Amino acid sequence: MKIHFLGTNGWFCSETGETPCVLIDSEEAYVIFDAGNGLRKIDQWIIEPKPIYLFLSHFHLDHTYGFHLLPKFDFQQGMTIVTQRGGKAVLDQLVNRPFTCPIDRLRTPITIREVEPGHHVAPIPFECRLLVHADPCLGFRLRLENKVVSYCTDTGVCDAVVALAREADLLITECAWKERNQFSKWPHLAPEDGAEMAKAAGVKCLALMHFDARSYPTLAARFDAAERAKAIFPNTLAMIDDQLIEV
Repeated sequence: MKIHFLGTNGWFCSETGETPCVLIDSEEAYVIFDAGNGLRKIDQWIIEPKPIYLFLSHFHLDHTYGFHLLPKFDFQQGMTIVTQRGGKAVLDQLVNRPFTCPIDRLRTPITIREVEPGHHVAPIPFECRLLVHADPCLGFRLRLENKVVSYCTDTGVCDAVVALAREADLLITECAWKERNQFSKWPHLAPEDGAEMAKAAGVKCLALMHFDARSYPTLAARFDAAERAKAIFPNTLAMIDDQLIEV
């Protein structure tokens, strides 16, 4: 199973990267986490007629910028967007005039599926829970090729992350703040926060992304953050755009 980190910045694009998007190429399907500007690159890697599922954590613009790029694609197998309750109304407004091309005018057929927190068996087996953020945000736990991948961003420290990441092969989470609780009313994680939750959950590998573009203006700053996390959880990676890992 190949995991492409297509956008690893948080908040805005900069010379260090684009806003969040992760593509998993598995035997069962292509799975996309979030639709930041990194979404523009998915057609470099989606080359087989496998199902495409996009799991949307929440509606902040750095996670949805990429929807205006949907007219670029022509995936005849279609794309299913998995979103929280009420998401269809939000996307019908956002992916529409006067902002961008309407969903029903796209070459790629789009299906929007709203889900409640809990366990689901379709379109593929997954679990989702609400995280701690300024606005409702879902974290996800997927089983693909008999491996578990958890994706939890944007969030503060919470039990939901640990539950979704329990004994996962890979936890993908965020590293927006350089210091813990930088802005308590806008929850995000510092390096130590993600490492402590990865350790508590017993994951095999921790991948940090969603580096706030202002707090982490250079890639060197990301790698320094990873070193801080490694002091707590040694198998930690600081992700950069276009990096590929295999699970």
